[in-house]
Amino acid sequence: MATRLPGAVTRIRGLVKDFDERRVLHGIDLDIQRGEFVALLGRSGSGKSTLLRALAGLDGATADEFTVSGDVAVAFQEPRLVPWKRVLANLTLGLRHDDPKAAARAALAEVGLSERAEAWPLTLSGGEAQRASLARALVREPDLLLLDEPFSALDALTRITIHKLVLELWARHRPGVLLVTHDVDEALLLADRALVLADGRIARDIRIDLPRPRRREHPDFVALRGELLAELGVVPDDESSEDLVPLKDSVLLKGIA
Repeated sequence: MATRLPGAVTRIRGLVKDFDERRVLHGIDLDIQRGEFVALLGRSGSGKSTLLRALAGLDGATADEFTVSGDVAVAFQEPRLVPWKRVLANLTLGLRHDDPKAAARAALAEVGLSERAEAWPLTLSGGEAQRASLARALVREPDLLLLDEPFSALDALTRITIHKLVLELWARHRPGVLLVTHDVDEALLLADRALVLADGRIARDIRIDLPRPRRREHPDFVALRGELLAELGVVPDDESSEDLVPLKDSVLLKGIA
């Protein structure tokens, strides 16, 4: 067993996951430090969501070492709010706290939803629902926050707003974060590290040492974008490439889930 790294919120060695007779994850090694923001990229079927679900304890997997220090919370692509409970009640559901309602109201205030505490989930806009989902995760004060493509269904302007909110919340609470995304620019705007998962293995681990707030036009940002796209099998300079899908000011990859 390897020595546990100081400050690591999760440490994994040799993680393997099979579905029937098909191996999806092949001996994954991964460390996430407390307060570190990690983005996970990869094509459809590479095992991104499987890895996230394993970290969340939602999918059984085997590993030589599997350590998660503290509490884990997940925000999914769909907000998954319980429709028959109001927003505040969604946050307090299953919450272990001396004063669950006070904690939930504080979390809603952090994401700008105080006035929607008694609203029904179906009356929320897409951006409001995703903010409620983030508040539900953060009210549990997790040591590890797992984000499974939580911005992909939002329009471009709402995504920009939610990106800023996530960075503010991360800076305030400093959990370790693993973000699964198919948006290269999103990874570069938010994360400290970008991991590229290919065929169930971590093919690249790229440090993103760019000053915040980050600008897409910065030469180092452009260079890292090209490096990540190349690692994902896309030629970024070829505007006719069928693998590139423009989304306002982001770069998405067709076929990545």
